[in-house]
Amino acid sequence: MIREKPEQFDKVHIPRELYAVNRYAVKAMVWLNGFAHIIIGLALAVAVLMFTWLFYVDVRDAASAHNLVHGFLHALGTLMLLWSISALITAEIRYLRGSQLEVEAFIEVAMIVVLRKLIVMPVEDGSLIPSDVALWVGAGLMLGIMYVLVRWSNKFGKTN
Repeated sequence: MIREKPEQFDKVHIPRELYAVNRYAVKAMVWLNGFAHIIIGLALAVAVLMFTWLFYVDVRDAASAHNLVHGFLHALGTLMLLWSISALITAEIRYLRGSQLEVEAFIEVAMIVVLRKLIVMPVEDGSLIPSDVALWVGAGLMLGIMYVLVRWSNKFGKTN
């Protein structure tokens, strides 16, 4: 008597003898993926603590050096890193609650990083090179366009 293939294997072409091995391999990978997401969540929590401390150090150094503009821009850059970590935490929470990872979250993080670079660029050591500034502005513009297109396509896809 020939048994029918289980429904879950209809799209995967593996020998029938390997069904049990495949089932255990998938269970192991799902468990390992869950463990990886726990580690990612803990790492993001540690990053929040580290960037919060770095923000405090930036503000303290700015106050003691009596250079508030320079210190403010560095502190703002640190806050923007904290914002990107927050966006990643939000994406991770959504994923752990069963939603799919959305590309928007990663585009948002990339936009934050580009914006941070543009804000911190004037106070970094060295001189501003116009072509570098133009490249960073262009990157920010392209990411902004990509973000709008992804949001638009998601909205369009949900209405149909």
